[in-house]
Amino acid sequence: MIPPRFQPVLDELEPLTARFRAAGHRLYLVGGTVRDLLAGAPTEEIDFDFTTDAHPDAIKKVLKGWADAVWTQGEKFGTIGAKKGDRPYEITTHRAEAYHEDSRKPEVEFSDQVEADLSRRDFTINAMALELTADTPTLVDPYGGAADLATRVLRTPLAPEVSFSDDPLRMLRAARFIARFNATPAPELVAAVQEMHPRLAIVSAERIRDELDKLVTLPHPTAGLWFAIDTGLAEQFLPELPSMRLEQDPIHQHKDVLTHTLAVMENVRPPSEQPEGRPPFDFRRTRLAALFHDVGKPRTRGYQKGKGVTFHHHDAVGARMTRKRMEALRYSNDDVEAVTELVALHLRFHTYSMGWTDSAVRRYVRDAGPLLHELNVLTRCDCTTRNERKALQLSRRMDDLEVRIAELAAKEELAAIRPELNGAQVMDQLGVGPGPVVGKALAFLLEIRLDEGMLGDAEIRSRLDHWWRDQHA
Repeated sequence: MIPPRFQPVLDELEPLTARFRAAGHRLYLVGGTVRDLLAGAPTEEIDFDFTTDAHPDAIKKVLKGWADAVWTQGEKFGTIGAKKGDRPYEITTHRAEAYHEDSRKPEVEFSDQVEADLSRRDFTINAMALELTADTPTLVDPYGGAADLATRVLRTPLAPEVSFSDDPLRMLRAARFIARFNATPAPELVAAVQEMHPRLAIVSAERIRDELDKLVTLPHPTAGLWFAIDTGLAEQFLPELPSMRLEQDPIHQHKDVLTHTLAVMENVRPPSEQPEGRPPFDFRRTRLAALFHDVGKPRTRGYQKGKGVTFHHHDAVGARMTRKRMEALRYSNDDVEAVTELVALHLRFHTYSMGWTDSAVRRYVRDAGPLLHELNVLTRCDCTTRNERKALQLSRRMDDLEVRIAELAAKEELAAIRPELNGAQVMDQLGVGPGPVVGKALAFLLEIRLDEGMLGDAEIRSRLDHWWRDQHA
């Protein structure tokens, strides 16, 4: 029996359903749409995906005169996109697709049977369809997906070896569904990933990157990441993670670096969960920075203040490793630069152990630049100690810093700290033309600006004159 909560969706889709029925074709809601409806997700958050026995040309004919817009970029894969009002739709001919050995692209074949389509889907919870064109809406669930959804079990419709051969990315997708639904993977699924994870190498870096982003932005990604690590899958796309396992964190001595890293990720909550008054920040990038923030620790054993390896050295090693990995995963230049910079700066807060002078605040803000809010969130979340006194102490220090930033920002333009004179003014004051000396002068003026703030035109020109005379003494 179809739950009553489905009725508003069925009513909304009736005009489209009627057109397919009149054309002699079957239309089904399918996959994640059915899964999310069964799970009780709000309908406004559900994407409407359909499968049909109609081929792409027939789909376009049915949509003509009904859809406000139609797009055909996915037509060679059997998918026609449409939009009605504010609602997007994707309608795909029943299909079966598989990767052939050493191929990075699936070959698509169409099918006339919905059961054949469902058999090639990734997991049983996504291998359900709701036929809309039947006399009464009918759930098609040949692999027990509804029961698996209710009992939080992750299985594949066919043998997992077949499913993962069809598309090796499904092994990483398994990690995402384990985390999203707090699901337990079936033993045969785990064994297949342990055996087949090297096959992920044939999947494009871009597809792996997109799947990783979906995983790390889940509310609680840890279970999925542990699955990827425990099965050996992480070695194929993020080998730095397993290398952190059992590597003791010299600061958080109660846990290894990997456990600490995953705890920091969990600490980074979406902006909607941040305390009132906190500025917005880029959640995805901050989660990625949390994932990468300590990748340098296994390379800098003994890292600890006073133990021969500085915060700066650890940050520099971690930043280089982060850049290399993100570039390999084909992240955008903006993502690479932002996350690498956050990794490079994530311990900067701890270098100001003597308190937040005006100079220290200016330098911290200048170094963070547009990533200031992300850096502050990452710094707060990097505290995973069980020692309540230490945790409270760090929180208060971070509160103090944010208060100091706000106070100083009210007096100065902290977001764009620059020398009090520009290059043209320096050349005019010193009577020189363009050249290296102008850069040196601006660097001198910037240090004054960071240390002392705004001094006023007369005073800053006097300081510049004194510096110039010293250069020629």
